[in-house]
Amino acid sequence: MSVETSKQPALTGTLPTELIRLEGVTKRFGDNTVLDGLDLSVDAGRHVTLIGPSGSGKTTILRLLMTLAKPDEGTITVDGQRLFPAPERQVREVRKKIGMVFQQFNLFPNMSVLRNLTEAPVRVLGLSKDEAEARARELLDLVGLADKCDAKPTRLSGGQQQRVAIARALAMRPQVLLLDEVTSALDPELVAGVLDLLRDIARSTDITMLCVTHEMGFARDISDQVLMFDAGRVIETGPPEKIFGDPEQERTREFISAVL
Repeated sequence: MSVETSKQPALTGTLPTELIRLEGVTKRFGDNTVLDGLDLSVDAGRHVTLIGPSGSGKTTILRLLMTLAKPDEGTITVDGQRLFPAPERQVREVRKKIGMVFQQFNLFPNMSVLRNLTEAPVRVLGLSKDEAEARARELLDLVGLADKCDAKPTRLSGGQQQRVAIARALAMRPQVLLLDEVTSALDPELVAGVLDLLRDIARSTDITMLCVTHEMGFARDISDQVLMFDAGRVIETGPPEKIFGDPEQERTREFISAVL
């Protein structure tokens, strides 16, 4: 199934710019096909949420874009540059455009919060230490952790660690931000704060977002487009008011009823 997530052209007459394209992407794990010939296009600045049952292929898309896995078939292009298949040097360059926030934070426990944010910008982007630290402090202020620069991640709560992880992803100034069930490892009372932060980022920046979540209220709030996955395919796509209010597919209705 081919899925286009193009937004309407602006009133100025400018056309939307495609940022991500997957063409004929298939991914198998043994005999299990988790993505089945997927075609997907996402325009710059869009907020696209992937929903569906566990094992339907949603997180696999994020892992492919992060080059944590490779497709068995098909091509992936980001900002007009081939991500797969491509030479390793080109893959590294394209990957700089993409940031990801994981379920389990994945912070460096031996580094301070500040260094967690500066390590990659210095080593990968070539920023000076002063420039990287200034950017990191701005981001820690943004996520409400300006006083935690010198703390180690293990001294922070789960919600604070996830805020640091979000700031770390933003420190690379990505064009694309991937969000993989970012609240699933948090205690319930910490979920709202992290989701509110992501809502603010979605509303105040032009970062393209691909989000996998079971938080349907969050998906409804931030999404321009919602894609319903089942068995490695997109079975329905549309704006959130359509998918959550009047879905066409019975499988979508079943899933929405189960999770709301």
